[in-house]
Amino acid sequence: MQYEFLRHFQTRMKKVGAYAVLFKNSLAKTTWKTYGFEESFEQVNLIFSVLLYIMESSLKEEACTIDDIANFIDQLNLSVYQKALSYEEAKELATFMVDVVFCNEGRPMYFESYNYEKKEYESIHISFLANQVIYLDGGVRRTSYSLTDAGYELMLSTLEVDRHLQLTIEEMVFKLHLEKATYDKAVDDVKRIFNLLRIQCQKIEEEMRKIRQNALLYSNEEYQELSEQNLTMIQETKTKFLGYRENIKHRVEELEEKDISIQKLMDDERENLQHLKTIEQYLNRSLDEHQRILNSHFDLKALYGKELEGLIQMSGIQRFNLRTEVYDVLLKNPNVLESMDDFLRPLWMSPIHKTYHLTKSFAPQRPLYKRKKEEEFFETFEEESFEEFMDEQKRQRLIRYKKSLWMILSFVIKSGSLELNELKEQLTPEDLHVLIPTVEIFKEIVIELLQAKEIDIEQLKREQLERTFEQSLEFQLNQCLLEVLEESFKNQQIQKVRAMRTERDEVVKFEQVVDEHGRKKSIQCSNIRFEVS
Repeated sequence: MQYEFLRHFQTRMKKVGAYAVLFKNSLAKTTWKTYGFEESFEQVNLIFSVLLYIMESSLKEEACTIDDIANFIDQLNLSVYQKALSYEEAKELATFMVDVVFCNEGRPMYFESYNYEKKEYESIHISFLANQVIYLDGGVRRTSYSLTDAGYELMLSTLEVDRHLQLTIEEMVFKLHLEKATYDKAVDDVKRIFNLLRIQCQKIEEEMRKIRQNALLYSNEEYQELSEQNLTMIQETKTKFLGYRENIKHRVEELEEKDISIQKLMDDERENLQHLKTIEQYLNRSLDEHQRILNSHFDLKALYGKELEGLIQMSGIQRFNLRTEVYDVLLKNPNVLESMDDFLRPLWMSPIHKTYHLTKSFAPQRPLYKRKKEEEFFETFEEESFEEFMDEQKRQRLIRYKKSLWMILSFVIKSGSLELNELKEQLTPEDLHVLIPTVEIFKEIVIELLQAKEIDIEQLKREQLERTFEQSLEFQLNQCLLEVLEESFKNQQIQKVRAMRTERDEVVKFEQVVDEHGRKKSIQCSNIRFEVS
């Protein structure tokens, strides 16, 4: 080839072609003017805003219907574009963007790229959205949209960072913000890291779908590139993120220890505490995604090997025509029926089990105990019960939160008002274990109550009726409080719950309580007054 720099030109054109097809489907359409979007830059900004909304829904694995997109456009128009659009017109605009701009009215989209190595044009298939039928509450059938792999590449390319380097760069920026204690920026960093891991996991699932459809269309180069990406993420993320999580957890404990003691947190310290909790939550979710990538990586490896083995076996099968090879021969010479068992017997023969694989004698030898240890290691990650086990642990922890909150309310409701030091005097050793199952659980409940100060029960009930909350296994004070009142104090007609520090500088000390690791500790905190009305 004369010009070396033109190698892999079609790879560049794949990304350029996505923009070309997208703009071809949009900028030449006069429909935009019907809804007040006459300038091309307004159209482009709205297009990518909608794509980002669909991408966010895809990453969260939430439904994204035409109604959802229309609602997003309507809210965006009210706050930014301020066009004279009604909701029905916003819905028509959403339908136009999805059907025409993104999906080309259902027709396949191609971009012709010149391959200078083969000296011919190649058709690159472009597809931005995938859709699936879902059923909403009440059995209503709707179509939900999500980004395809090409759609993700389009959106990620707008960040001007190669996918191979994005995780490393984001991790470096996240580490820098942690060191400088700019936790508000670190929250955005860890969210982007989680999104990259989620995208990688979804990409593996998409590649597995392609392999199941036709493994011959999936090249070894694609498989090798994806495997390298997976291994890079698996090797680099877990150790670092575990270290970050321990660091964040230590900082959270320091601030909570300061808050629950005599001293009060400053406003900036309280804000930092909330940011640190958010970071810890996303680090936990990122480690869960790391586990999903690890499991999916081995599933992809097993699937690809199985499909290739099946294709090899298919190519080795000798095919023949029953009519010409069997029926016609029998009609010409019926005497061959005497030997039909020789022909039919192999069809019912079971395959011979291997007793010794000759190639194993030339393979590198390893100690049996080491191989067994490695097999046990991988088996633990491949078990589907791991996630169920973690969910059960979270459920048990949530039960301990509810029992602790129930213990506080059961004593406070009797008198209407009770201080923490008075509550301590009334507790038996068994009651104390229920009140403080672990130091961490008790701290979180007390801090959440102090931050809320006053909780309106009737308002919480109205919000619960008006809004649909996703069932969560994480502790949420409002939800937990409503469940405890509904289960144990339904006839008490409680309207408000209050928690505040007493004006007197008193210290309440609890001894021989355990932490998450089973170690016995002594803790002290400010005296707190609980009230119900």
